[in-house]
Amino acid sequence: MSEDPSTYVRERSSEGRKDLTRPGLPEPLAVPVYDNHCHLEIVDGDDALSLDEQLERAAAVGIAGVVQSSGDIEASRWAVWAAETHPQVLAAVAIHPNEAPVYEAAGALDDAIAVIDELAAHPRARAIGETGLDFFRTDAEGQPAQYRSFEAHIALAKKHGIAMQIHDRDAHAAVLGVLEREGAPDKTVFHCFSGDQDMARIAADRGYYLSFAGNITFKNAQNLRDALAVTPRDRILVETDAPFLTPVPYRGRPNAPYLVPITLRFMAAELGVDVDELAAQVAANTLEVYGDFA
Repeated sequence: MSEDPSTYVRERSSEGRKDLTRPGLPEPLAVPVYDNHCHLEIVDGDDALSLDEQLERAAAVGIAGVVQSSGDIEASRWAVWAAETHPQVLAAVAIHPNEAPVYEAAGALDDAIAVIDELAAHPRARAIGETGLDFFRTDAEGQPAQYRSFEAHIALAKKHGIAMQIHDRDAHAAVLGVLEREGAPDKTVFHCFSGDQDMARIAADRGYYLSFAGNITFKNAQNLRDALAVTPRDRILVETDAPFLTPVPYRGRPNAPYLVPITLRFMAAELGVDVDELAAQVAANTLEVYGDFA
């Protein structure tokens, strides 16, 4: 484990990816917004951008800040370092649901959660995330560890009075059930919302926030567009999940916070609202969830 969190990077595999060139900068937004979920410690080989370069490109197109999200101890430490040293960054810290069984198998899950507890106390750590349940990548044998980790992370968000970012993949009913049973933190965000309009209504009725990523632009993602249509405006957030889920027309190429304007403009068109109006609302929502960046 690296002693200096600033040196931590994770290289993304290029397997199965045909075009690794970076898209150009889109037209800047007139009203700045925030990318409320990205993984800037994950880089793309020879074309890797430094954190400073990522933030410079984001600022050039009207992205005022990012929430750097985490999935293990080292990434969480890096997120806190990034937030501590860059005013445009806030940190979210957590053990990812797919990592929970790995830590559990090594007898280290409790210790890992204790580290997240310590990191969450930092004033620039504004969320526990990403945590939740993933029944796509983790089979039944690993799911008890996911549940235990998820419940512990819910408790940490409440303890520290910060938001929680949920990873929910093929586990909609189970995630909603845990939140109902344990009691959700006051500010609960469904990162990269993947449900349908019925789930969106349930989440909104409970006061949760729905964060939409670049996959809302995919041809096969009508469920996400239907969900957006029924989500109250004061519960909508936008994200990249960079370097993943690059919006059309750049699907499959490296994603980055500077591509948020593409997704936001698509969302505004789907809703039939002015881009500046939606940007102002989404920015206000982001600050309501995570607090000020400065």
